[in-house]
Amino acid sequence: MTEANQPSSNDLQQVEKLKSAYASMREEMRKVIVGQDHVIDELFMALFCRGHCLLIGVPGLAKTLMISTLSKVLNLSFNRIQFTPDLMPSDITGTEVIQEDKASGTRAFKFLRGPIFANVILADEINRTPPKTQAALLEAMQEYHVTVGGTRHDLERPFFVLATQNPIEQEGTYPLPEAQLDRFMFMVKVEYPSMDEEREILRRTTENLDAQVRPVLGGGEILELQQIVRRVPIADHVLDYALRLTRATRLTTDDAPAWAKEWLSWGAGPRASQYLVLGAKARALLQGRFYVAAEDIRAVAHPVLRHRLITSFAAEAEGITPDRVVDRLLEEIKPNESAAMAAGNLPKVIRQ
Repeated sequence: MTEANQPSSNDLQQVEKLKSAYASMREEMRKVIVGQDHVIDELFMALFCRGHCLLIGVPGLAKTLMISTLSKVLNLSFNRIQFTPDLMPSDITGTEVIQEDKASGTRAFKFLRGPIFANVILADEINRTPPKTQAALLEAMQEYHVTVGGTRHDLERPFFVLATQNPIEQEGTYPLPEAQLDRFMFMVKVEYPSMDEEREILRRTTENLDAQVRPVLGGGEILELQQIVRRVPIADHVLDYALRLTRATRLTTDDAPAWAKEWLSWGAGPRASQYLVLGAKARALLQGRFYVAAEDIRAVAHPVLRHRLITSFAAEAEGITPDRVVDRLLEEIKPNESAAMAAGNLPKVIRQ
């Protein structure tokens, strides 16, 4: 790490602040949510990167409860939008209505804000609504504003969208196109709880308990921490590691191995590389480090890449999933730490 990249005392204070707040936030979440630690971690990482998440899980796994509890812990406003086939874009963004001024008798348009005007948005079963309505939400995710009647209305930041999909029921749905899937930083898998976790869930939900969570961070503090994430330095060999993982999935390049060209029909774009680096930076901060290690890239590879890889027909016939593709990428592609060590480009704190 060069002298120019050395963290300032203020940066180190902010890292300690985030690490402490992260521990407190997890403790508050555990008052309500049993297990799902990796899901909670990935939600926090995406939030501090200004990213959005797509949660995949069957009904009844407390996705809604998890997201509403997250908004309380962060002291942010929360709205839940149930996506249905008859939902219109104006039902999300809001609409203009004519109102009459009783004093003067004049009429004027007034904008009535829709449910998207909140800090945390739960887009429940996003694949249940037609593409036109999906696009209204995804535009807001990218641009942080909506346009109604030719007037732009900015969304309050932080703005965090968590969309859900049911993986087992596909009848009457509108699957998100790949270009829209690419706008989500992470695809998070919400799995069934373990035996011990489910036993604890039964105890909590069948007794007269009312757990209360306290807010740990506020909106202003989150915006400050989002800025700090982007200031975390990353060594060249770690940056190259993220690039090599992404480029190995692109079939038209020489970087893709033969097995990837057989298993994939489409690979990940540059946004995947960006999110690998940003996610790794956020994870490093949550771990209390002001530098990115290769292990951070590996930790976020699955949620970043799994929805950006399209497997071939031959791979599907063999039961090969995008997660299996990522597993093999991580097995075969290693960071070139030896060259970085020889060049003196590793941070002193991780040199042997």
